[in-house]
Amino acid sequence: MNIHILKSKKDIDQAVANEFINCIKSNPNCVLGLATGSTPLGIYSLLVKDHLLNNTSYKNVTTVNLDEYIGLPFTHPESYHQFMHRHLLNHIDIQLSNVHIPNGLSSNLEQACSNYDKLLDCFVPDIQLLGIGANGHIGFNEPGTSFNSTTHIIDLTQKTREDNARFFNSIDDVPTQAITMGIQNIMSAKKIILVATGASKAKAIHQMITTDVQESLPASILQNHPCVDIYVDSDAAKLLLKQK
Repeated sequence: MNIHILKSKKDIDQAVANEFINCIKSNPNCVLGLATGSTPLGIYSLLVKDHLLNNTSYKNVTTVNLDEYIGLPFTHPESYHQFMHRHLLNHIDIQLSNVHIPNGLSSNLEQACSNYDKLLDCFVPDIQLLGIGANGHIGFNEPGTSFNSTTHIIDLTQKTREDNARFFNSIDDVPTQAITMGIQNIMSAKKIILVATGASKAKAIHQMITTDVQESLPASILQNHPCVDIYVDSDAAKLLLKQK
């Protein structure tokens, strides 16, 4: 793991955006693994800005998203389909046929999982962007998820639902399940970039890097990946810094 401790979220956003931009410029046909939530917002804003100012083209880029809630219509403002369009896809020149997000509305969710696995076999991310939950989850892979897992349906923990409730009118509106890439899918990416900011992520970051690899802490598996960059601010890195 390469650990980058930067001064601010702004610095982290710029560094990660630069990684994506350089990837696109070096390989216009690249595959980008994307995430949702508050973590990537600044990154996506900078990608849009770069596209408008520097004409970085996404015409031949393919994107694959980590996850989607089950049961939210694509038009719901908190669906990850809407999130991606609102914050990135509507503002760049990507072909929508090259955009892939798990289908949480399928009448056959097991088949939807199988279909997404087949898609990921064809489109392996050159970069996979990740956040991390306070409990160490990546994607929606909660503690206890098998490291051999592929795309699957998961019951969201109360903690994860509480963390996401700020995006909804109340916690009662937060879905109880999601469809997510499995840990095996995530580990197949050629490069992984994980971003974490704030003191609430300090324990998860410290454990991810220093503890034994264990399914009770899904993010710990990243220790076994050959190319991982961790971007954190001083608050998220405070327990790591305390060790020095």
